[in-house]
Amino acid sequence: MISPTHADAAAALLAVNRRRRSIRRWIAIATLPLTLAALLLVVKLLSMYAFAHTSISSFVSGAYAESESAARGQDVLNWFEPVRAPYNIGTALGGADELDAARSELEGAVPLAQGLEVCPVLINLSLVVERQGDAAQADGDAAQAAELYGEALEITVETPEECRSDEAQQQSPQPDRDMSDTLDENQQRQQQKQQQSQQPPEQPQQPEQGEGEQSETPQDKLDDIEDRLNQGAQEREDQLGEGQGDDGDGGGGTDKPW
Repeated sequence: MISPTHADAAAALLAVNRRRRSIRRWIAIATLPLTLAALLLVVKLLSMYAFAHTSISSFVSGAYAESESAARGQDVLNWFEPVRAPYNIGTALGGADELDAARSELEGAVPLAQGLEVCPVLINLSLVVERQGDAAQADGDAAQAAELYGEALEITVETPEECRSDEAQQQSPQPDRDMSDTLDENQQRQQQKQQQSQQPPEQPQQPEQGEGEQSETPQDKLDDIEDRLNQGAQEREDQLGEGQGDDGDGGGGTDKPW
């Protein structure tokens, strides 16, 4: 029997090493998709938290355009918690008074919500529709305002009773704002606005002009209109500031992004 030489042993060892390298290479190729998927998952999760944080902080500081932009970043490959991207986008648009676009985003978020996630979506949707009614009322379209107030009230009334629970409160994007109290306040305010918009406007009584009294000049009328516009703008700013406060008592202020 011929014993193997050193050359034969070396050749056999090289062959074994080549097989091992080949096996490792094929294992690496086979697991590459899983590795890439895991990496993408980590990147997606980190980006979600980053975009959400930016959207919230920008909204709180009044930078609604930046808040919307960050929220749209959440919408890319939106596999996890799909309701939050359109909710945050709609909330930011509402803060910027882009009410039609805000309503569209929030309406799109409703069917994406799972369980109690629907509560803040419906609350903000109701507030945005109410503000559409305010805008119609300011434009002198009382009929359209009454219709929009009715829609807002319907959304509030049909919000699930579970949204008043402690569990819903804990899941709220603004847990320090009592959700049950918010729903009650919204319902009462929206009812009042709808009733007021349906009432015929009162005709101001014209005072009799006595002797020696001077009639109001066109310039006086313009000054009076300007004063009322400035007062209305100040009231809207005060209301917006209250709606974004920590106590959440301001009527019509939307909850912050999620």
